[in-house]
Amino acid sequence: MVGNLILADGTTLEGESFGAPISSSGEVVFNTGMAGYVESLTDPSYFGQILVLTYPIIGSYGVPKKEDFESGKIQVKGLIVQNYIDQPSHYQSIKSLGDWLKEEGIPALSGIDTRALTTKLRVKGAMLGGIELRVSSEKSVPYDPNSENVLPHVSVKEVKTFGDGKKHIVLIHCGAKENIVRSLVKRGVRVSVVPWDFNPLKEGLDFDGVLVSNGPGDPKRAQESIETIKALLAQGVPTFGICLGSQLLALASGADTYKLKFGHRGQNQPVIDLKTKQAIITSQNHGFAVDGKTLSNGWEEWFQNLNDGTNEGIRHKTKPFLAAQFHPEATPGPTDAGKLFDEFLSLI
Repeated sequence: MVGNLILADGTTLEGESFGAPISSSGEVVFNTGMAGYVESLTDPSYFGQILVLTYPIIGSYGVPKKEDFESGKIQVKGLIVQNYIDQPSHYQSIKSLGDWLKEEGIPALSGIDTRALTTKLRVKGAMLGGIELRVSSEKSVPYDPNSENVLPHVSVKEVKTFGDGKKHIVLIHCGAKENIVRSLVKRGVRVSVVPWDFNPLKEGLDFDGVLVSNGPGDPKRAQESIETIKALLAQGVPTFGICLGSQLLALASGADTYKLKFGHRGQNQPVIDLKTKQAIITSQNHGFAVDGKTLSNGWEEWFQNLNDGTNEGIRHKTKPFLAAQFHPEATPGPTDAGKLFDEFLSLI
């Protein structure tokens, strides 16, 4: 079945459908990782986006059991690859990527020159686009995930608790990857996962620290989360932000954020600790960043991207507040940044 990827600038790319036979639209972005398509597809930070995978062979290891996902379902609006392998070979595989996409109603196209497409997105920036199939009269309605607050679409609806450790961390779920909870629990921590607009101070929870998760969309639209974080900072509560959480902490502190031209998405982004001068390889998935020049009130830049010099983390000089733009809970790796969980817990 033939389909087209139609970009907002009028570019039309023809491919072969291997996902659900429907039309869809969203923001077209690319990921430069060599593996991890299962984790990427289930990462809530991709909500509202059509994902282009730059690695040329996708689907070869199939799809594992649901316990390995980063959320309960596929979060992307569509998938674009160069070469799709429909006969996977891996001992953990229980189904093919194409079958999984069809089950969850997600369209996908193969046979697209993803290198040329990625070059276009790097030059012109991430742009809106739609997947449309030739055999269907259905047209995709343009959808921009940055035009609304999308956190209600990806957050939890009620409080859930995991682990039984002495230290109690509240995880504000703005679209959290499941491995954040797993990373904390294996460190002997009790974790209460709460909705994006939940204020643990007003609700009277007894807790030791707060972690603000990753998530999709424009951070400035999550005003309820920002107000909660302002209250936490005013009370001196140890607070750690990851990805979107870093941007929300920055906004709560009075700093500014902005949209990157094409974002950072992949498991191969180098960053440097500006104090120790140690460089690490990180997993990233974000389209917005903190403007490090706008930090004030005792805040400072912590990490910086070695490719483009953008901010990759902030921390307070004297108080227990810190944030990383990348993913210390990264799976599938790299695990260089996992130590940040230990640094956060040491502040409690």
